[in-house]
Amino acid sequence: MNLVEARNLPRHVGIIMDGNGRWAELRGEPREAGHKAGSAAVRRIVRVCRRLGVEALTLYAFSEQNWARPRNEVDALMGLLREFLMSERGEILENDIRLVAIGDISRLPEVVREVLDPLRKASSANMRMTLALALSYGAREEIAAAARELAMEAVAGRLDPEAIDGALLAARLPSLSVGEPDLIIRTGGEQRLSNFLLYGAAYAELSFTERLWPDFTEDDLFAAIATYQRRDSAVEPAYRAEGSGGGGGGGELVAARGALDGARPWRARELASHSGSRTGV
Repeated sequence: MNLVEARNLPRHVGIIMDGNGRWAELRGEPREAGHKAGSAAVRRIVRVCRRLGVEALTLYAFSEQNWARPRNEVDALMGLLREFLMSERGEILENDIRLVAIGDISRLPEVVREVLDPLRKASSANMRMTLALALSYGAREEIAAAARELAMEAVAGRLDPEAIDGALLAARLPSLSVGEPDLIIRTGGEQRLSNFLLYGAAYAELSFTERLWPDFTEDDLFAAIATYQRRDSAVEPAYRAEGSGGGGGGGELVAARGALDGARPWRARELASHSGSRTGV
């Protein structure tokens, strides 16, 4: 905690975990070895975030586009995911962590679902921290699915098309069930979001590092958070202020967050303990 201030921590951090394959190639090892090392980095960073008091951590674990990778690599990733869920089950439950998953979960193999689904259920009432795994996830696909859902309701006469606004769309996006991200970190040297949390990232601070994901340490996380804190000390966008109805859809976004918080009574105790205009998960 000596590298970051205890106050004004980002409540929701998203991480694009990039660089596993290159990490392995630099060492003359198969890509699967990089993914295994990346899995160890996940354990490390989840523990640090919990210790810091970050309320929600969303990890881009497997994108919708990753299904196009070679079959042996996909199988290795699914195997590591199953292993992670099994090995971390005790720690997740003992430390009051709620595990959620966003994305097209139906595409995951049964060997993963049979450990993922029970852990999601068993941890559903946990309140200390939310760990969201983006699995078979794509932000464009998520937005399109929400738009289809709203369109179908409108066609069926259950929804007035004129009532469709940013708040209504946001309320249909699973990625926003853990709140808008305050800070998004991407490892591996690339400087793009790669279809990750596009809607919710509208006002997020972005942090890019050359560090490959398996080498990402708590010091790297502290550095990103410290930079976030320095930037966030400036005046926040108008939409972050409670009750703001400013331009650019600010009022809609505040209303969306209010609706989402109202649908998550399990968070009432923690939300009540925070002051300021930022909305938690």
